[in-house]
Amino acid sequence: QVQLIESGGGLVQAGGSLRLSCLASGRTFTRYTMAWFRQAPGKDRELVAAVNSGGYTHYSGSARGRFTISADDNKKTVDLQMSSLKPEDTATYICACRSNRGPFTDPYDYWGQGTQVSVYS
Repeated sequence: QVQLIESGGGLVQAGGSLRLSCLASGRTFTRYTMAWFRQAPGKDRELVAAVNSGGYTHYSGSARGRFTISADDNKKTVDLQMSSLKPEDTATYICACRSNRGPFTDPYDYWGQGTQVSVYS
């Protein structure tokens, strides 16, 4: 089993920045994909960014150029640095992972509880 604990959410003014962190514990994988999703009220869950153990990254169109995902194998963390935040970025941000390096849009096996990000104008 893998446990994922997110932190770093909060309330921020539009144009500001936040850094989310996801700490993984339990089983470890040599090959993995870790991702950040988000879900706003009344909307479908959206893949925001992902990174795999080979260092390859993926970003949604809305995140590219503003968000940066990074993984630290020693710390077992994956961070999401978010800049130039907009009110439409308001959502619960959820960390996920799986034990392979397939396409970033493939299903994920483990999920965190999420951390709330609220952006006001």
